[in-house]
Amino acid sequence: MSLARNVDLLRRLPRMDGLRLPDFGASADSSSPLQEVTGFGDNPGALRMFAFVPAQLQKPRALVVVLHGCGQTAAAYDLGAGWSTLARHYGFALVMPEQQRINNGNTCFNWFNPDDTARDSGEARSIREMIAHMVGAHRVDPRRIYITGLSAGGGMTSVMLATYPEVFAAGAIIAGLPYGIASNLREALDGMFHSPERPERELGDFVRRASNHRGFWPKVSVWHGSADRTVNPGNANEIVKQWLDLHDLPMIPMAETVVDGYPRQAWWNRDGETLVESYAITGMAHGTPLGLADNDQRYGVEGAFLIEAGISSSYHIAKFFGLTGWIQEAKKDEAKPVAPAKAAPVRSPAPHLARTIRVKVAEEKAEPKREQASRFDLGQVITRAMTAAGLMK
Repeated sequence: MSLARNVDLLRRLPRMDGLRLPDFGASADSSSPLQEVTGFGDNPGALRMFAFVPAQLQKPRALVVVLHGCGQTAAAYDLGAGWSTLARHYGFALVMPEQQRINNGNTCFNWFNPDDTARDSGEARSIREMIAHMVGAHRVDPRRIYITGLSAGGGMTSVMLATYPEVFAAGAIIAGLPYGIASNLREALDGMFHSPERPERELGDFVRRASNHRGFWPKVSVWHGSADRTVNPGNANEIVKQWLDLHDLPMIPMAETVVDGYPRQAWWNRDGETLVESYAITGMAHGTPLGLADNDQRYGVEGAFLIEAGISSSYHIAKFFGLTGWIQEAKKDEAKPVAPAKAAPVRSPAPHLARTIRVKVAEEKAEPKREQASRFDLGQVITRAMTAAGLMK
């Protein structure tokens, strides 16, 4: 990708309008379930608002904000990443802000422009107004609001988590950048291409200065392809450092597992709840990874910046948000009489979990006999192993 095009990805450049990215998804599928909402409130960032609310909603009601990448529309990214399909299946509301060319020639969210990245200003304020509208119009639980985004949308996800941390329970950043590393074009390009390392405290302070928030910080899931040449993969590590500092967690991962063939690192609090996780999609270029979910369903369609990788990031992000425990079909089954049936077969744990348990048991048994007698507890070993594998919070 040429320098001229990367420049155009990052800012409003009216004199360079001839150098635009292809209109990936500009002609969205007319069957998109997203509906445009107008008059949602103050809109200083001049964004468009699209939403989807399925007929049945899980309780308490939840909302996911999804931010598309450069050259995409809300409907096109929804089609590719499969968020409205997930929303319908698991019963949560969806809002998808959309950038306009009048703001950015390539429909990128302006994740580095100070006018759009400060609390109660520009695009950040517009997205916050959309959320407030959805909470009021659809009785969304204010404690169950989540956000995710790709590329520039990932950068804007970092912005929203930093400027309105009290609004979000969790966020997921795909091929994005940390908050606060750029306030002009030169810094933005440097962050994209080189991802200079910064001390974790400095990164955390960028977020602390973005608002007066001093309460609990949102949980964060980070995704990045190792072969990304558009946004340097080092940004994933910088985002992780930023949020580990905010959560006062150690830099060394508490667990390293393999999920659908890809390494996942995780950090949790004293209660065993995962607060930060990171997926490295080895060999993948710039985009959102797609694949079959754990329930053997496919969410999304391959396309530009939407890459078949054998892992459904949208599904795993929804799972990280705590949205996949509720299934519409379960409510229908509640009204049906239950006939006597054979006991359900016990499913063996995933291979990596079984290996983890065996390793933990071996470690416990290798301790001196006196310590072993007082400390060895198979139930505790299994619990810790399942937590490390991400199967328990």
